[in-house]
Amino acid sequence: MPDRALDPRPTAVVIGASVAGLLAASALTAFADVIVVERDTLPDGPEPRRGVPQARHAHMVWSAGVKAFDELLPGVVDEVVAEGGRLIHVTGDMVSRAPNEIWFRRFLATHHRNLVCSRGLLDHVLRRRVLADARVTVRQNTTALALEGDTGRVTGVRVRTGDEETSLTADLVVDASGRGSRTPRWLADLGLPAPAEREVDAGVAYATRLYRAPGTSGDGSFPLVNVQANPAKAPGRGGIVLPVEGGRWIVTLSGTRGGEPTADPEAFVAFALGLGDPVIGELLVDATPIGDVATTHATANRRRYYEKLRQWPDGLLVLGDAVAGYNPVYGHGLTVAARSAVIVRDALRATDLTAPGTARRVQRAASRPVSAAWDLAVGQDAFYPGASAVPPTAAERFLARFVDRAVATGARSPRALGALLDVMSLEKPPTRLFSPDMLVPMLFGPKRAHLDGPPLTEAERKSARR
Repeated sequence: MPDRALDPRPTAVVIGASVAGLLAASALTAFADVIVVERDTLPDGPEPRRGVPQARHAHMVWSAGVKAFDELLPGVVDEVVAEGGRLIHVTGDMVSRAPNEIWFRRFLATHHRNLVCSRGLLDHVLRRRVLADARVTVRQNTTALALEGDTGRVTGVRVRTGDEETSLTADLVVDASGRGSRTPRWLADLGLPAPAEREVDAGVAYATRLYRAPGTSGDGSFPLVNVQANPAKAPGRGGIVLPVEGGRWIVTLSGTRGGEPTADPEAFVAFALGLGDPVIGELLVDATPIGDVATTHATANRRRYYEKLRQWPDGLLVLGDAVAGYNPVYGHGLTVAARSAVIVRDALRATDLTAPGTARRVQRAASRPVSAAWDLAVGQDAFYPGASAVPPTAAERFLARFVDRAVATGARSPRALGALLDVMSLEKPPTRLFSPDMLVPMLFGPKRAHLDGPPLTEAERKSARR
C-alpha cells in the first residue's frame, strides 16, 4: 500500500477480480491507487476459474458494453478480436427467433456490433490490460471478511490470506464480488439498514457443451444461432450456438421449471431438437463434442436497491452482480458492469473521491444501467409460473404486450429494428420504443410477411455439414 505521507493519492480497494471489479479498478486509476482483493488464484491464460461459475456458458457483450470497454481501456476490444473474438453485426450475423416465436430478418441497416468470444478469453484480456497498470496491485487467494468503519464512513476492509488476517485501509471500498456479495450483512454489522431486495426467478436451468465446429463452419463467419424461450408456453425452452475462437461452438440450452436440460450428454442433442424450432439440434448432428456438459441453476434475477437507502456511508460502492444479477439469457451482465464503470469514472471527474456524499451520489448514478437491464429481464421472466410472489401489474402486462408488438415490427422493419436494438443494447432508454422509428412502422407497416423458418443460407447450412 502506498505511504500516504509520501504519496497523497487516495487508495481504493476493489473486492473481486470479476469483469465488474477489473473495470471498476480501471475506472479508478485516474483518482486513486487500487488494490484488487481476489479470493481465487487467477489463471495465466484464457481458462475458466472457480469464482466464475457461469464461465463455460455462452456470453455476449452488447454494443453499449463494447463502447464502454473501449472508453475505459482503449483498444481492448481489438485485442480480444485479435485473439479470436468477433464483433458481430446485429442481426446480420445472427439467426434469431424472438420469445414470441418470430424470426428476425438479417438486416444490415443498424450500427450495433456485439462482442462474441469465450468468457475465458474476455477475462484473460481484461486481466492482462488492467493488472499491467502500475497503479493497480492484486492480492490473490485473499478473502474479504468485513468492512471497517462506522455508520458514516467505510475506512477499509478486513481480509484473510491463508491463516493471516489484516486490515487494508482505504478511502474507497468497491464491492464487485458478485451474486454472493456479503455487503448486506456487512452494513448490518456497521449498524446500517439492509437494502430492499427483489427476486424474479423463472426457474431457468442451463446446460452447456463445447463442440468442434463441423465442416468449414469454424472459419469465423458462421452466424450466431439463437432460439429464445416463449414465456407464454411454459416450460420455456431455448438455446444458442455461439461460434467462438479456436473453431469451436459454445452451445447453451435452457429450460424453465419442468423443462430443464440435464447434464446427461446423451440427452443434449435430443433436447436441442425438441426446441420450438429444431435448427440448433440439426446443426449439432455433425458437430463433435468436446468434454462434458456443464449445468447451472443460479439464474434468478435478483436486485438489491442500495440507491434507495436513506443512509449510505461515505467510502463505499457496490457494483456488478453484487447489486443485481440477471437471467443470463438476456446477456446484459457484462454490459451493465462496463457502463456502470464508465459512470463511476465520469462522476469522479466532477467531484473529490473522498468528499462527503460522493459515494452516495455515485451509487445512485451507477444504478441507471442496472434499472434498464432489470426492467428488460423482469419484463419477460415475471410471466413464467412461479417466477415471483408478486404477479405482474397491469402496467407490466401492457408493456409486455407492447414489446411483443415492437419485436414483431422490428423483425421485418430495419427502421423499427434499430429502435429495438437501441434499447436491447442499453444504448438508449426504453422510451426509444415510443419514437417515430418504431411507431410509424408499427402502425402503418411494414407489409412484408414474417419468415416461416430460420434465415440460414444454404451455404451456411452446407458449411456445417461434414
